[in-house]
Amino acid sequence: MACQRWQTTGKQVIKINDYQKSRFVNRVVSSMFNTVANKKIAVLGFAFKKDTGDTRETPAIDVCKGLLGDKAKISIYDPQVTEDQIQRDLAMNKFDWDHPLHLQPMSPTAVKQVTVTWDAYEATKDAHGVCILTEWDEFKNLDYAKIYEGMQKPAFVFDGRNIVDSEKLREIGFIVYSHWQAT
Repeated sequence: MACQRWQTTGKQVIKINDYQKSRFVNRVVSSMFNTVANKKIAVLGFAFKKDTGDTRETPAIDVCKGLLGDKAKISIYDPQVTEDQIQRDLAMNKFDWDHPLHLQPMSPTAVKQVTVTWDAYEATKDAHGVCILTEWDEFKNLDYAKIYEGMQKPAFVFDGRNIVDSEKLREIGFIVYSHWQAT
């Protein structure tokens, strides 16, 4: 009985986590005029947590797959995760019992919509939106005025880790969504 209860709870936790990730993707898409097709989205952070190159269970995989499912062009920067690891993670089949269609494995064509850079400024150049998915300390200290200047307008920031000062970014000109904000 206890084991069965844990299994149910474990599945519920996974479903809640999946809901949060698809909610994040839906927030990005709906905020950007209901489509990210052919729009460049910069993803800052791919690792599961800061100060590690570990991508196991990172929400970035599902968020990227969701954005790719809507035909976004993604530019990823993470200080410790290699391009090979990112491409492997995005091409990998993910086991789950009820993933929405847009979170299914990527075709080789979709993976070509992904570039990996070794510089946050390069990743954000000409982007329509920025998604912060790992709480790397360096992301708190980026020159967001410089990033804003190099982006398409309107420029969006989706802070999935609540690490940037939303008010300061709004003063620069960004449209900012923080993870905790209600839909």
